[in-house]
Amino acid sequence: MIKKSVLVTVSLLLMSGCVSQTTQNRSSKMISEDAQGAVAEVAPAMAAYSERFIEKDLWNRPELSRRDRSLVTVAALISRNDTAELPHYLNVALDSGVTPTEISETITHLAFYAGWPNATSAALVARHVFAQRHIETASLPDEKVVLLPLDQEKETQRATLVESNFGKVAPGVVKYTTEALFLDLWLRPGLAPRDRSLVTVSALVTAGQVAQVPYHLNRAMDNGLTQTQASEVLTQLAFVAGWPNIFSALPVFKEVFAGRQPA
Repeated sequence: MIKKSVLVTVSLLLMSGCVSQTTQNRSSKMISEDAQGAVAEVAPAMAAYSERFIEKDLWNRPELSRRDRSLVTVAALISRNDTAELPHYLNVALDSGVTPTEISETITHLAFYAGWPNATSAALVARHVFAQRHIETASLPDEKVVLLPLDQEKETQRATLVESNFGKVAPGVVKYTTEALFLDLWLRPGLAPRDRSLVTVSALVTAGQVAQVPYHLNRAMDNGLTQTQASEVLTQLAFVAGWPNIFSALPVFKEVFAGRQPA
């Protein structure tokens, strides 16, 4: 029976080109066994660092839950269009309490913040993962949902500022920023506002888009992300996005944190 199971698993890997694991092993490792084996063969020092710092330490740090770490990592991988690692971390996310709806909404959300092609690539991977886990995609929310209440005062301030600065530069961008993003996407209930902010900040840091971080980090903290959690997002992302992107973001985070301190 064991040999037959192994043959089936190998067949799935060959057909899909995606990383898959048995249900029993999915949540036991933060790095997929396939990737771990390849790294150990060609970069053994990297494998040792992975075991020491990622496997045994990073994912167990209490400053951010494993669920949140999963969302941060998935958002970073979508932002990088990293479809090799994404299957494993989608499984980790599901095993860590992220729901299929939240994954669906994360992909939808990041279509706007990481680009349609990257989100489409993520959807192709997620479809395979959902099929492996027998997740019924027909139940996932479509475009028509009851939106969350709008904070009209804040939205008016945002829209006025954007219109005054860029209305004559790119009126189409301003139009869709209001209509598609802030009057629709950000109000969808399938992903909590705090988590939408979490994946947005993670994607922006990963892409090196630090100029966009202040607004979205402040929005994240307004939506309930604590300073400790925001700090730990950078720690998690260091291993996914690389140290240069994190050190580019550090001064921005520092400025936002300082600006939120009581006078």
